[in-house]
Amino acid sequence: METKKKAAQFDSLIKVSHSITSERYLDEILNLIVVVTAEMLNSKICSIMLLNDKGEELVIKATQSLSEDYKKKPNVTVHGSISGEVLKSRHSLSIYDVRNESRYLYRDLAVKEELTSMLSVPMIVKEKAIGIINVYTKTPHHFSQDEIDILQMVANQAAVAVENTKLMEETLRAKEALETRKLIERAKGILMRMNNLAEEAAYKVIHKKSMDSCRSMKDIAESIILMDELQR
Repeated sequence: METKKKAAQFDSLIKVSHSITSERYLDEILNLIVVVTAEMLNSKICSIMLLNDKGEELVIKATQSLSEDYKKKPNVTVHGSISGEVLKSRHSLSIYDVRNESRYLYRDLAVKEELTSMLSVPMIVKEKAIGIINVYTKTPHHFSQDEIDILQMVANQAAVAVENTKLMEETLRAKEALETRKLIERAKGILMRMNNLAEEAAYKVIHKKSMDSCRSMKDIAESIILMDELQR
């Protein structure tokens, strides 16, 4: 029985690993991770919370729970919360019964949703904690070291997925910025040629049109280029 359980957990870890290397959006990857993890650890709820840009709150980014009350749970402050403690310490934390734990901020919700035991582990990538993964059981449960280790492996893989997505987004933003500069340079050249303008004056024309029309300078540049091509 134990061998079958470990084999199933191994298969689940492979699923998580494959999801990270697949060409999926981050939301899809995180949602797949919580579904697989909840099944793997026989949890009622699994959720992934990421640190916001200010580094002050943890925000739920994925959960397989169908409970609207849980999904709408307020962001958790890093200071003074169990989740924040896990994030700052970079160590896992298990609670046998959150309903009787004074540090747990949502005891009423735990009672309503029948949540009892909790395991929380940090998501760490490049020596930086960027979020946490929580799992809850319906019945009282002492989490084994194997379960803690498995959830930590999942958390670290999820952290890699988040980091990879950020790097990809930064690359795309840099590429778009370069394309925008090229279009603006081309549009400036057209205005300089057609209206006998200096480079700075041509740039000011594009900028003013952008401000007046509430459109991006890229859009204005594309319009100028299109008009020039149609007039040829």
